[in-house]
Parts: sequence; structure tokens; C-alpha cells
Amino acid sequence: MEKLYKDIPTTYPLCLHADCPKADTCLRQLAYRQHAELPLYVRLLNPARCTKQAGCPHYADSKPVIFAKGFTNFQKKMFPDQYSKFMSILICHFGRNAYFMRRRGATPLPPKEQEIIKKALKRSGITQAMEFDQYVEGINWEP
Repeated sequence: MEKLYKDIPTTYPLCLHADCPKADTCLRQLAYRQHAELPLYVRLLNPARCTKQAGCPHYADSKPVIFAKGFTNFQKKMFPDQYSKFMSILICHFGRNAYFMRRRGATPLPPKEQEIIKKALKRSGITQAMEFDQYVEGINWEP
């Protein structure tokens, strides 16, 4: 598990509350513990605003998730008009460069972005199930 916490983003907000009942499963607290060699500056959640209760609004589940990488095969299974609409929807959402980075697999897709892409498929008239090019396990550092 420690290997998964190696790539903690420098801007990821950390939590100091080791005594919280959810500290052992909260990504923010676990990331803080892994920062053995903390950089000079870190981003912290305001300790006064964190609740040490089960319903903490800043809780981030530390469970690894499945990321998708790439969807270059989608175009082969669509009609040109469908693909044009699909691509337009996603370019409007992500931006042109970000769309192509996600399409070729350079940017892993967390579950939320996978859902956005599946909704774009439906809006484009695709009814068959489509699989992403590759799936990998990792930590979702999205706040």
C-alpha cells in the first residue's frame, strides 16, 4: 500500500487529526503520515474546521480505485456523425488538448470522468457497451 502513496500531489490538502475515528481510512490523514520528509511548505486543511466525527465533509476514502486509460478504440465502433458528436461533447467538457490526452491514455481517467465519457456515448446515440483501452489501479487524489 505504501507504494500507492508515493506520488502524493504537492497541492493535496492534508489532515493533522490522527485521533479522528476515520483516520486509518482517510486519504488526507494517511498521506500526511506518509510525508516523512515533508517539504518546507504543505497544504493543510484548517484543523479548526475539520470534525473528528464520522460525517467529516473533508473525508477522502483511501481505497484504491480503477482508472481507465485511453479510448482510441471507440471511434472504430461508431459512425462518423456519432463520433463527431461524441468528440464535440467531450472537447466542450475537457478542452481540446485535455480531450486528446485522455483519448490516447496519457491522462488516467478516474471513475467520475469515466462516467462523463459514458454519458457522452449515450448522448451520441451509442447503445452498445464500450470498453476503455486499459484499466489500472491507483489512488484517486481528486479532492
